[in-house]
Amino acid sequence: MEAGETSSSSRKSTSIPGTHPGDRFIRHVASSDLPIREVEPGRFIAELVEPASVWGKTWVRLRRALIGRPLRTAEAAHERIGKAKALAVFSSDALSSTAYATEEILRVLVLAGTAAYAFVQPIGLAIVLLLAIVVFSYRQTIRAYPHGGGTYIVTKDNLGIAPGLLAAGALLSDYVLTVAVSISAGVAAMTSAFPSLYPYRVELAVAAIVLLTVANLRGVRESATIFMLPTYAFIVSIGALILLGLASLAGLGPQPHPIHREVSPPSSPLTLFLILRAFASGSTALTGVEAIADGVPAFKEPQADNARTTLLAMGLILAFLFSGITFLSYHFRLAPNERETIVSQLARTLVDGSPFYYVVQAVTASILFLAANTAFADFPRLGYFLARDRFLPRQFRFQGDRLAFSTGILTLGALTILLVIARHASVAALIPLYAVGVFTAFTLSQTSMVVHWWRSAQGELRRVPWHSLVINAIGAVVTGIVTVVVIVTKFTHGAWIVILLIPALIGMMLAIHRHYVSVAEQLRISSEEARHWLRLLPRRSVAIVPIASLNRASLTALAYARVIADDVTAVHVATEPETGQTLQQRWREAGLTIPLVIVDSPYRELLGPLVAVIEKLHREKGGPLITVVIPEFVPVHWWERLLHTQTAWRLRRALAQIPDLAITMVPYHLRD
Repeated sequence: MEAGETSSSSRKSTSIPGTHPGDRFIRHVASSDLPIREVEPGRFIAELVEPASVWGKTWVRLRRALIGRPLRTAEAAHERIGKAKALAVFSSDALSSTAYATEEILRVLVLAGTAAYAFVQPIGLAIVLLLAIVVFSYRQTIRAYPHGGGTYIVTKDNLGIAPGLLAAGALLSDYVLTVAVSISAGVAAMTSAFPSLYPYRVELAVAAIVLLTVANLRGVRESATIFMLPTYAFIVSIGALILLGLASLAGLGPQPHPIHREVSPPSSPLTLFLILRAFASGSTALTGVEAIADGVPAFKEPQADNARTTLLAMGLILAFLFSGITFLSYHFRLAPNERETIVSQLARTLVDGSPFYYVVQAVTASILFLAANTAFADFPRLGYFLARDRFLPRQFRFQGDRLAFSTGILTLGALTILLVIARHASVAALIPLYAVGVFTAFTLSQTSMVVHWWRSAQGELRRVPWHSLVINAIGAVVTGIVTVVVIVTKFTHGAWIVILLIPALIGMMLAIHRHYVSVAEQLRISSEEARHWLRLLPRRSVAIVPIASLNRASLTALAYARVIADDVTAVHVATEPETGQTLQQRWREAGLTIPLVIVDSPYRELLGPLVAVIEKLHREKGGPLITVVIPEFVPVHWWERLLHTQTAWRLRRALAQIPDLAITMVPYHLRD
C-alpha cells in the first residue's frame, strides 16, 4: 500500500503534505488517541504517557500519591523559594548542629575531669569567631557567583579539575554524614524524652530517612513548606530556653533544678591536644553553613541579594543559639550521657516536668530530622554538576516528575540508611567521621576565592578588590588550620575512614570521566564527514531509525536502514528544547536527505513519546512490515554499561509489544 492511501483495516493513516518518501522533514498530525501533538511541521510535543497495563496504572497512582503530579519543564521557573523558606531549607543543618555541638565539646573535655570545664567557654568563643569568618567569606562567594557558588564550581573554575574533585569528594562524603548524624541526633532527642524508645533507635532513624526521601522527591517548594514550621519552632523554643536560663542565673526566673550526674574519673590529662580535639568536635556547629552559597539558584530573584541576607541571618541565629547553650551548659555543669542529650538535660534543669520540656524535645527532634534536608537539597545538585561534567553517571542529570534530581535523592537516602544501620544510629560513633569533609571544602572554596579576586584585576574590574580578597584569605588560612586540627585530632577516632574514602571517590569520578570522554571521541563526527557518510545503495521496504544525536553510531544505523529499505525516516525525541534545534541544524549542514521527525517532550520522558511516534509512522506508512533500526554502542567493559541509560534495550522491549514491527539492533563497538 502506498503512503497516503487509506487502509480498509481498523488501523487508519492520515495523508498530508510532507509525508512522501524523499521529503527531508516530515509533517504529521497526531491522532487523538496518541500522546503527541504537532506544533509545527516536523515538530511534535509529547503529552504525558499513561500506562495501559493494570500494574502500570497502579504504580503510577501510587507514585503520584507519594510525590504528586508530574510537572512540565517550563514550570521549573516557578519552583523558587523566598528568604523565609530558604532559611528553613538551607539553614536547618547548621542551626540543628547546636543540639549536639556543645555536647561534643563536653564529651571530650570530661575525659580530663571537671577542671577542664574552664575551657568550655573559650572554645565556644573560638567557634563563634570561626563562624563569623566563614559566614563573611561565603558572602563574598555569593557576590562573585550570583547564579550559584557551589564549592565544586568555585574550586574547579579557579584551582583546576583535581582540586575541584577533591572538594566534590569531600562534600559528597560530608552530605551523607550530615544526614546520618542529623537523623541519629534526632532519634537521640526522642529517646531522651521517651527512654522506652531507645531499643528502636535504628528503626526510627531508617523511617525518618525514608520520609525525608519521599518529601524531597516531591520537589523543593513542597519540602520547603514542610520544613518551615519545625525550623522556626526550634529557633523560638531554644531561644526562649536560653533566655529563661539567663534569667534564672540572674535570679529573675524560676529556680533551676540541677541534674546531678556522676562524672567519671579523669582518663586523660588536660593537654593542648585534648583542647584542640574538643575544639574540632565542637566545630561541627559549622557544618551546613555553605549550603546557602551552594543553593543560590533555588532563591527567588534577586537571587544573590536574597542569599546573602539569608546567610547573614543564619549566622546570627546560629551564633546566638550555640553560644547560649554552651554558656548555660558550663554554668549548670552539665555532663554528656549516652541516654540523654545535653539539650534535654538543660531543658530538664530549667523546666523539668512542664509541657515546655516536651515542646523543646519535640522541636529539637523535628529540626534534627529535617536538618538532613540541607544535604537532600545539595547532594543531588552537586551530583547534577558532576554528571554534567561527566564525573558521575549521567543518570544524576535527569529530573524526575517533580523537577527534582531523583537519582541523587535516592542515592543519598540509600547510602545514609546503610551508614545508620552500620553505626547503630549512634551520634558518638558518627561524629569522629564528621567535619573532615566540610572543612576541607571550606578551605578549598576560600582559597579559590582568593585566586578569583586576584585574577579579577586582569579582568573586568582592572583592580584587585582587596576587601573581598582579604576576607577570603583570612577564611582560607583559618579553615585550613582547622582542617589540619580536625584530621590530626580525630584521625584514630574514625577520621581515617573519610580520609581514605575521599581519594577513592576521586578515583571513581576520574574513571567515569575517562569512559565518557572516550565514548564522546569515538562517536563524534563532523558535518563534512557526515555529508559523505551515507552512500546511495539499493533500498527496500520501510525503516524507522530513532536517534539521540548525529554521531557515528546513529549514522551507522541510518546507513544500514538505507540498505534494507527504500523509505527511511529518522526520529528524535527532544527532552530539552535546544537538542532538537541543534540536531536539525547539523542535519542541514550534513546535507542529509533522510527525513527527520522531531518530537518535543516537555515532561522529559523519552521512551513513551518515542514508541508513540513510531506507532504513528507505522499507521501512516502502512505496509505489512516496518523495520525499526535501533543504534546501540557497545562499551568494552561490562561495568561501563552501568554508566549508560540502556535506552536501546528498553526501547526494544517496549516495541516488541507492537504487532507487524521488526526490530533490528545495530551495534557500534567502542574501543578501549
